[in-house]
Amino acid sequence: MEGWDPSTKSTLTRIPLLTTKAGPRDGDAWKQRLKEEYKSLIAYTQMNKSNDNDWFRISAANPEGTLWTGKCWYVHNLLKYEFDLQFDIPVTYPATAPELELPEIDGKTQKMYRGGKICLTVHFKPLWAKNCPRFGIAHALCLGLAPWLAAEIPILVDSGMIKHKDDAASSAES
Repeated sequence: MEGWDPSTKSTLTRIPLLTTKAGPRDGDAWKQRLKEEYKSLIAYTQMNKSNDNDWFRISAANPEGTLWTGKCWYVHNLLKYEFDLQFDIPVTYPATAPELELPEIDGKTQKMYRGGKICLTVHFKPLWAKNCPRFGIAHALCLGLAPWLAAEIPILVDSGMIKHKDDAASSAES
């Protein structure tokens, strides 16, 4: 955590670490891992709400807990930009981090792969590998998606690649 700002350190230390090293193919161990994932996500969400920093909603989209969907948002210039969020849990999880996808902005930035998968290779993947299996979905959101949104969304808005929903609606009416 060397070189991180105090806010990120504080947030990260309060997200519960996971202990079960299991992936989707591991039967009952995977069910235990999912319980830990939910516990960690609930703690992170509650922490964000208590700090008036609520910025995402996700839930498992299938009973196995291998497909997750939801929304994330970023406020720029006092306007809220909201995006669909989705990801699959890889079969090699937790050794492999999930690839977080924002399909609505696919192709609008170079820091994104086909299908709207955000680029996390340089900064986040080594951190994930070093902390496997203690990191989970909440950690991927905190250390992967949150900084990516903070870095990319202002640039995309300022360059006109992303329009606020009110701007898009008013230009469609014209």
